[in-house]
Amino acid sequence: MSVNRLIELDPWLNPYRDDLMRRLERHERVKTQISRSFGSVMAFARGDKYFGFNRGENEGKKGVWYREWAPGALSLSLVGDFNDWCRFRHPMSRDEFGVWRVFVDDEEAGKRLVHGSKVKVFVAGKKHQVDKISAYAKRVVPEGGGHVGVFWDPPRKYKFKNKRPKRPVSLRIYEAHVGMAQEKDGIGSFSEFGEKILPRIKKAGYNAIQLMAIAQHPYYGSFGYQVSHFFAVSHFFGEEEELKMLIDEAHELGIIVLMDLVHSHTVRNVEDGLNEFDGTKHQYFHEGERGYHPDWDTRLFDYGQTEVLRYLLSNVRYWMEEFYFDGFRFDGVTSMMYWDRGRLHAFDHYDRYFKEESIDADALVYLQMANELIHEINPEAVTIAEDVSGMPGIARPVGEGGLGFDFRLAMGIPDFWIKYLRDKRDDEWSMKELYANLRNRRYGEDHIGYAESHDQALVGDKTIAFWLMDSEMYWNMAIDRESLVIDRGVALHKMIRLVTMSLGGEGWLNFMGNEFGHPEWVDFPREGNNFSYWYARRQWSLVDNERLRYRQLAEFDRAMCELEEKRNWLAQKEIEPLILNDSKKLLAYRRGELVVVGNFDPSRSDEGLAVAVPGGRRARVVLSSDEEKYGGFGRVKEGQSYPVKKLSALGGKAGVMIYLPCRTLQVLAMED
Repeated sequence: MSVNRLIELDPWLNPYRDDLMRRLERHERVKTQISRSFGSVMAFARGDKYFGFNRGENEGKKGVWYREWAPGALSLSLVGDFNDWCRFRHPMSRDEFGVWRVFVDDEEAGKRLVHGSKVKVFVAGKKHQVDKISAYAKRVVPEGGGHVGVFWDPPRKYKFKNKRPKRPVSLRIYEAHVGMAQEKDGIGSFSEFGEKILPRIKKAGYNAIQLMAIAQHPYYGSFGYQVSHFFAVSHFFGEEEELKMLIDEAHELGIIVLMDLVHSHTVRNVEDGLNEFDGTKHQYFHEGERGYHPDWDTRLFDYGQTEVLRYLLSNVRYWMEEFYFDGFRFDGVTSMMYWDRGRLHAFDHYDRYFKEESIDADALVYLQMANELIHEINPEAVTIAEDVSGMPGIARPVGEGGLGFDFRLAMGIPDFWIKYLRDKRDDEWSMKELYANLRNRRYGEDHIGYAESHDQALVGDKTIAFWLMDSEMYWNMAIDRESLVIDRGVALHKMIRLVTMSLGGEGWLNFMGNEFGHPEWVDFPREGNNFSYWYARRQWSLVDNERLRYRQLAEFDRAMCELEEKRNWLAQKEIEPLILNDSKKLLAYRRGELVVVGNFDPSRSDEGLAVAVPGGRRARVVLSSDEEKYGGFGRVKEGQSYPVKKLSALGGKAGVMIYLPCRTLQVLAMED
């Protein structure tokens, strides 16, 4: 284990060699301590097999063990419909580590403690007495204005029929929310997603799904980012076995399934979740300001506590082994890594990444251990870090001093596009600036590029389609309607997505509906909109209508994905700029063996543009944004080819002379 490779990739890290070594040593120290106490990290990460409800034996009798870690509590007692919610029939005993337990004998009350039984635990603390739901609850449902735990022990567990697909050569991720994936006025289910949405994703050419809001959250409008119970599937979408079936169906289609994992924070509700479980504020969380996120109004984990590590690592293993998830997108990684949660300081100096007053070193250890565990369970798993800070080594191996993620999100790209669409006229766009921003990422670390995600779709923001076309989308999207605004919007929507996909990373992400320019933002039902689901759905009827231009945008996006599937350009590391002409708004670059050529000028076409190309006799157009089926004008069609010659305009280098209409892109492939 050495940090030399990380420093070799980024020589600016050399003054921080000792800091990187301390990062490595801290990880190894914690890992060694856990292995000595529990045998291995894998054994440690089986907390749900010990805590919560598990069938077992006690003195030769069969029944159910219930255990809970609550070191600050004065007493615990198991209550539920099996014992008529009596707080005195099943008191729990405490061990020296603050773990409480009780055994429910099958012969005594166990015949009533069966799959589907409602259960809670009565916790008497120094400051309160309250009925809580087990931290390890596998099922939580609404009841009486609140929530209740469910003893989840189905007599028939779902048996997966399909093996996990192999990890794709390059990732094309479809970010989706099960509840808002339907067009109906209401919440969609796992079953409906499998029946209606999976086939769309497959047809659109995506090979991975990133599912949001999977873990139990009490408030639907939180988008799933305020989790209350980390081992329970959200009751909004269906039952556990239905989620398993959905993942199995995706695997049958060759699509891997990633979970949007929220281990950065949790709801602060005392009635729902972990907060003040044992009557103290520090059981799972930091004390004081460090344990509270003022922007999110949530509690923040203390990753230095052994039981917090066991809880979160067990949760990672649980989703992978029980549900066959193929990996995770870790939410809020920036908030996890820094004491100021990434809120107060600009990341303008490397000191921000390493100094003790900035970094939550325990959080880094947790992320390293989580990544190691995930890849031990499934070496082909995918992990993605949502980090805006640019922390060095996030997507490098732990043994190099990195955090072990496979990818990091290229979070600066959506901000760049918003700035351009909001603040600059078309004639002010700089090709050099555009290229530099799409290529601005840490060398040696793989990124997931995206033009927009769910963040840009939320109410108060705008999608790219809305920035480009706004209210015109409601009236002039018919193919036979003339509109200069729509013509411009359709052209630039395609160009923005193609250059971002081909330049912005080693993977690609799209939020559902954005592939066809979904016309409205996301706004979940709340008091402010009279609890309407109008903006918490996807209008598939728009893209299904052949008379509307939404269909044309979707067809172009599908063609992008199909071309990437054939050529795997996201896996090609070599990218070379060929033309960056600000005055003529011309952009050309090579990625692997493909050449992308674009003309962002609003009105000037180039009838004889010289473009350097790699070896070959002819260059064939394998994708043209100007095709009529994609909402273009048919001036350049796919299949068009250009002879490769030595061109004086290129100083005698091999190249092609092409016709490049205004506001169009062409992708060229070489033919022998």
